[in-house]
Amino acid sequence: RVQLVESGGASVQAGESLRLSCTASGFYDGSRYCVGWFRQSPEKRREWVASISTATSGDTPLYADSVKGRFTISLDKTKNTVTLQMISLKPEDTALYTCAAEPSNWKCPVMPGAYRSWGQGTQVSVSS
Repeated sequence: RVQLVESGGASVQAGESLRLSCTASGFYDGSRYCVGWFRQSPEKRREWVASISTATSGDTPLYADSVKGRFTISLDKTKNTVTLQMISLKPEDTALYTCAAEPSNWKCPVMPGAYRSWGQGTQVSVSS
């Protein structure tokens, strides 16, 4: 059973940076997984942010247009951790950030419904 634990959320000022971590356990050795970051604020639906494959090579990380150029997703396979580096944060980035994982041999999905394993989330608050 896949388990995901997020950390790194905080309250920051606009323009500052944060780094979120998603540590996974329960991945089958040799299987390929997609790990995605999603976010949700009280007034919005859950929104896909970025995703990355655990495949050794070939897959390019994907980003939502709203975060492209500001957020970077990366994978540390030795630690089974996916990191979301966020710079130039804006008030509209305020949300509960959650990571999700799903086995996949294809391009990583962006729809929340495609992921069956979810963490509890970590809160990011950006004030102006």
